[in-house]
Order: sequence, then structure tokens, then C-alpha cells
Amino acid sequence: MEINNIKKSIKRYYPVSDESIDLLCRHFKPQHFPAKHLIIQGGIIDRNVYFIEKGLTRSYCLIDGQEHTTWFSKEGDITFGLLCLYHNKAGFEYVETIEPTLAYSIPIQVLNKLYQTNIEIANWGRVIHQECLLTIQCIRIDNLTMTAKEKYAALLQTFPDICSRVKLGYIASFLGISLSTLSRIRAEK
Repeated sequence: MEINNIKKSIKRYYPVSDESIDLLCRHFKPQHFPAKHLIIQGGIIDRNVYFIEKGLTRSYCLIDGQEHTTWFSKEGDITFGLLCLYHNKAGFEYVETIEPTLAYSIPIQVLNKLYQTNIEIANWGRVIHQECLLTIQCIRIDNLTMTAKEKYAALLQTFPDICSRVKLGYIASFLGISLSTLSRIRAEK
């Protein structure tokens, strides 16, 4: 089972032993998704968490029929429906592959059982969710305080190759700016 990116990412967040990672991986089911495949659909309960080994996804929600990109998940990241994971309810977000993607799924119920029985996995789960919450809060504050140019620069710092992997319209949507503004910023570089 190829999990180098996943393993490196897990250990980046918390020092989980190889034994605990092996325990987690015993429950993984490999999933090969083509580009433009909806892994998670709004309004439908998905009972899995997806660990991305290769590839890239974007999360988005529909507002008045328009797609609004809310997140990108790349190698080593996890993706899931928020309401599905936390409340076992159908969520509002969609998760779509941007590139052909190799992900490993694990049922939410199994992951929750591992949280109860393995302190390392439980602590990793706590830390990664803390970090995601902090990132989301920082993005929210950035959207209120930064110029479009500053938001784009910050995105490139955390995801340097995003422009070669993602449509510019998705990036503009994520940053909350128009495509023409993003194009102008990129032309200035």
C-alpha cells in the first residue's frame, strides 16, 4: 500500500508511531478517482473520510446555483463532508477531484472507534482538526483585512504550485475575488 504522503502528513501534525499508522491503514480502502469526479455530493450523507495520497480535490458549495470554492486538498491531506463527519447528516459541500486522485477511504465509524482505542490516533485527529479550524479562521480574517494581492501572495506561500494544478477561476472563487482581478494580479508579477 502506497501511503508515503499520507504517513509524512500524519507525522507532521503529531508524532504517531508506525504501529499506530499501520493500525489506521489496515482499515483503508484504495480509491482511484478520475479528474472531475464528485467524491462527496451536497445533500447526501457520505460515511467516509478520504486520505489523499496522490492528486488534488476542491471543496465547494452552491449558492444561488454558483459554485464557490471553499478548500483545496492535496497529497497528504484528508477530505470529508463536515456534517457527515461531525453529525451524521447530509452536508452542503461537494468535493470534486481536479486531477486523477488516489485516496484511501476509511469509514467514519471505524475512525471514531480508533479515536476511542488509540491515544496517538485520537491526538492526531484532535491536532489536525485544531489546525484546520485555525487555518479557516485565519482565512476568514485575511478575507476581511487583506487586499486581493495580499491574499493571492499568502495562498502562493502555502500552496506554491496551485496555479499549475488548478483552474484560475477556482482560485479566484477561493480568494473571493473576480477572475479579472486575479488575472491582473498575476500579470503584475
